[in-house]
Formats: sequence, C-alpha cells, structure tokens
Amino acid sequence: MRRITRIATVGIASAALALSATACGGKKSSDASSSSSSSSESKSASAAIAYDVGGRGDQSFNDAAYAGLEKAAKDLKVKTAEAEPTEGESEADKVQRLTELARKGNNPVIGVGFSYAPAIEKVAKKFPNTTFGIIDDTSKTGSNIANLVFNEEQGSYLAGVAAAKASKTGTVGFIGGVEVPLIKKFQAGFEQGVKDTNPNAKVLSAYLTQPPDFSGFAKPDLGKAAAKGQLDGGADVIYAAAGLAGSGAIEAASSAGKWAIGVDSDQYNQPGLAKYKDHILTSVTKDVSLAVFDLIKSVKDGKPESGEVRYGLDKNGVALADSNPQYKAMSDVTAAVEKAKADIIAKKINVKTAP
Repeated sequence: MRRITRIATVGIASAALALSATACGGKKSSDASSSSSSSSESKSASAAIAYDVGGRGDQSFNDAAYAGLEKAAKDLKVKTAEAEPTEGESEADKVQRLTELARKGNNPVIGVGFSYAPAIEKVAKKFPNTTFGIIDDTSKTGSNIANLVFNEEQGSYLAGVAAAKASKTGTVGFIGGVEVPLIKKFQAGFEQGVKDTNPNAKVLSAYLTQPPDFSGFAKPDLGKAAAKGQLDGGADVIYAAAGLAGSGAIEAASSAGKWAIGVDSDQYNQPGLAKYKDHILTSVTKDVSLAVFDLIKSVKDGKPESGEVRYGLDKNGVALADSNPQYKAMSDVTAAVEKAKADIIAKKINVKTAP
C-alpha cells in the first residue's frame, strides 16, 4: 500500500446533514458495522469515527463528521462504526476506545476533535498499517496520521462582516465553548471582520468553560445564559462557536427577536433548531463531512492521506451559509461578505488566528 502526504487546500459545499437532537452524556460505544475480529493490519472495508464532547446529535461539529461517514457508507459501500464519548472521560478512555475500533479492523479510525490527539498518537504506533485521522489538530503527527484542519478564522471573518452589517445597535457577541487556541481562531476572525467593517462596533466575548473542563461544548444552558447576558448588554447579533452549547445561544437570540450565527454545520437547516431558524442569520460552516469522506476514500483507494490536509475558504472548505432567505435579501450584507471573501482569497486581507 502506497501512502501519500497531501498538504493542500480543498473543499466543496457541505453535504446536507440528516441530524437529530440527542442527549450528550453517558453514552456507550456502539459498533454500527458487522465486522468483528478482522485484523486492522490490512486494508479494511470498514471505517470508524469516535465522537467529541456532545456526541452525535449536537447539530454541529459531531453531526458534520457523521454526515461524512454516512456518505462514505452510501457512496463507497463501506461498513461503518461509531463510538460515543462518556461524561468526564480520561485520556485512557479515549485510548481504549480507539484501540477497540482499530482491533475490530476499522480503517481509517477518525477522532473528532483535538482532544483525541494524545490518544491517537499512542494508538497509531500500535497499529502502523491503520490510518488514523484527527480533526482540528496538527500537534501529533505520524506516517499513518492524517491531520484534518480548517481555516476557521476565515469563515469567522465573514461572519464578523455579516454581523457588523446586520447589527442595528452596533454591539454584537461572540461565545466560545472552551477557551482553547482552536476556538480563539473563531473569536479572532470574527472580531477582525466586525472591526474592519465597522470600527466603532463593540464585540462582547465570553467563554463558557476553561480547560480541562470541556463541558462548555456540551451544555446548552450555559450557552443560553451567556447569550442572555450579551443581549442584555445590547448585542443584537450573537455568534457562538460552542458545539451543542451553541443551540442555547441560538434559542436565547431567537426568543429576544435578535440574530444568531451558527457554526460548523448550516444550522438553519438542522431539524432540532427548526423553531429558531428564522433568527439564524447564517452559519460558519466547516466541511468536516468532506474531510471525513476524503480520508475514508483515500484508504479505500489504497492511497491513504497522511500529514496536514487543510481545508480553506478558497474551495469552500470553510464558508458562510446563505440558506436563510432573509440573509439573501440583505444585499448590502451579502455584497460586503462576497467582497471580503474575494479579498481573503486574493490575500488582500490577512485574517488573524489569535484575538
């Protein structure tokens, strides 16, 4: 099997996600495939993903990964396996989960989220002929590790432009799930987009939890409370990069008759958020589904990806969704966003990755 390393910017518009809201804590690992004891040391016709905090049903990050797995099952005819996180789990739990998936013959095995990086580094060494994917992390590398990463700051810059143009109060809000470097990329791009569009605008920023507490990605009540505080502070557009917790921010903005901006998936189209969709102005999408699908396809084709695989704005690896007809009707907003997009791609705008 020949292994290739790809360092490129690739992407297409995100596939439509078939999602539903589910509870987040205390889930057990499940194997959706019929494969059992086949060796992971050979190319397998089964692919697996291990979900991040919040699990499948978060209407955001994890569900985007699931969409890629689902597409691979349909288009590539591969069997699939899924493993859910458990509340308060340790690195040892992640190691055990990934090891179990690899032993069952799944290839690739994909960890959804940077928190899987240390575990993947350990397990990948034990299964050198199995490809491991890690989404949103480049700190752990190896010949059989594919680092699937995105230019989140670019999509967030566009969200900042849209928020500044749509705001009537001149005050907007950003809510991050957990204060880690990845989420700071969202904050940095958003704040820069807002300020470049309206230098007099005010950005209220808040984080729900601090590491090692990652529950800020999983608790909608925290997102709702933070959004209410920003609404009380005059914000009329709120952008939450907080996984499942972001649904609480969307609920709060909708209840107040203000705008929310979604993240990762096109949240205007998520069934679990249908009652709030008229107040979801747009969403910053990351084509996690494509990244998952591409990695599975590369293994099936016998040319597994490894190294950094980057998805950027120029190929819609990150993008700003336009599903809401109200957003499409805001010609001044959409024109400003399209100009900003063109300028970023042309490298006339350099988007910061730290606030």
